Amino acid sequence: MSQTGALMGFVHRRRRGAELFLLVLALAVGIGAYAAVGLGVDGEVPVDIVGYGGWLAALVLVAHFTLRFAAPYADPVLLPVVAALNGLGLAVIHRLDLAKEAAGKPHDYAQQQLIWMTLGVALFVGTVALVRDHRVLQRFTYTSGLGAVVLLLLPLVPGLGYRNFGAQIWIRVGPFSFQPGELAKVLLVVAVAGYLVLHRDALALAGRRLLFLDLPRGRDLGPILMMWGLSLGILVFQRDLGSSLLFFGLFLVMLYVATERAGWPVVGLLLFSAGALAAYQLFGHVRNRVNIWLDPMAYIDQTPGSGQLVEGLFGMGWGGLIGRGFGEGRPDRIPVAESDFIIAAIGEELGLTGVMAVLLLYGLIVERALRTALICRDGFGKLVATGLAAVFALQVFVVVGGVTGLIPLTGLTTPFLSYGGSSLVANWVIIALVARISDQARRPPPDLSPEAAGTGDDDATQVVKLR
Repeated sequence: MSQTGALMGFVHRRRRGAELFLLVLALAVGIGAYAAVGLGVDGEVPVDIVGYGGWLAALVLVAHFTLRFAAPYADPVLLPVVAALNGLGLAVIHRLDLAKEAAGKPHDYAQQQLIWMTLGVALFVGTVALVRDHRVLQRFTYTSGLGAVVLLLLPLVPGLGYRNFGAQIWIRVGPFSFQPGELAKVLLVVAVAGYLVLHRDALALAGRRLLFLDLPRGRDLGPILMMWGLSLGILVFQRDLGSSLLFFGLFLVMLYVATERAGWPVVGLLLFSAGALAAYQLFGHVRNRVNIWLDPMAYIDQTPGSGQLVEGLFGMGWGGLIGRGFGEGRPDRIPVAESDFIIAAIGEELGLTGVMAVLLLYGLIVERALRTALICRDGFGKLVATGLAAVFALQVFVVVGGVTGLIPLTGLTTPFLSYGGSSLVANWVIIALVARISDQARRPPPDLSPEAAGTGDDDATQVVKLR
């Protein structure tokens, strides 16, 4: 083996050792938080801590060994960060379950979330094992686009879709309910990436120059107008402001990265502003969201009102810098805290410090996905990794911005933290795709030197023979 190969092997072993260390820290966060909840609420460690911790550790280790054998060069930071977020989310949901049980309204959301995590890890394993090369997904560009549109339309089918908390984004099949938009965002990334790889040269051509900005040609506005119409349709018919912002913002980010033309974001922002203004004037549910955002105290006693937002702001204010501690706050006062407002629950009992730590973990996911896009060797992989990074960045911004009053509330879930099987499963699939692309991007090229060919190195020998 050449000196370069020996060095790369040494670096690879060190990387895997670091990942195992990070996984231990991530499990300590999840299991430690679960134990802290029991100590804070009941004064003792939960009796099921061994079973819970063992199952959580088993899931994380299964995911780790899947990467170890099926994608050995995958980014070693992704899985530990996701495991820490998922473990912390389970602990906070368990805290809310205990509070509701004390109030005479028992729920077992934490156990259900652990089941959804099990399914998410199973799909993570299946995605990494089956998608051996991410470039294969480019063949399904238009199929993915059609699938995304069909999934987004399913909640509007009579008898299948139903309205929950004012938004019609759910479907019910027997005893199970599902949010198809969570899966649609994954298919949409694949579809947009495949389309832009084929057509980015035409979309990158400049039209008229206005001041210092090259605007796109009018004939090339079709894709952005289509996505604008789709986003407005979601806003109008499904009353889902969050998904509307997410899908249109995702398309704009990927379009700008593919074409490197600043004119596209400008056109997109103008279209978004026009659509938002029209929606505010024409639709009462949009106007209500904006009014609550501008003056939440004026709508605290109305239905739908600002009670959820106000309780969340009060809770985070009471938590202060370091929080009240698990069991010392009242996050159960926030309606649906386990889903839309779990960040507010974390801010109340773990303080601003806990919220900043969570945001830092999300920042790491986005940074590692963007780094994967930078080093990826093919255009399709670059765009898919960028799109998946944008999904996390936009979703976290929209959720945290709404909870803190920075922007109007949108109703999206916080990835890996919030209760919800659809979101959790889809996000595990996203991480699997990023891991697969990073494995392909980080994999060292074969050593084509004659010395490598004479050492019996199978990969290098095959390549030299092909020459």
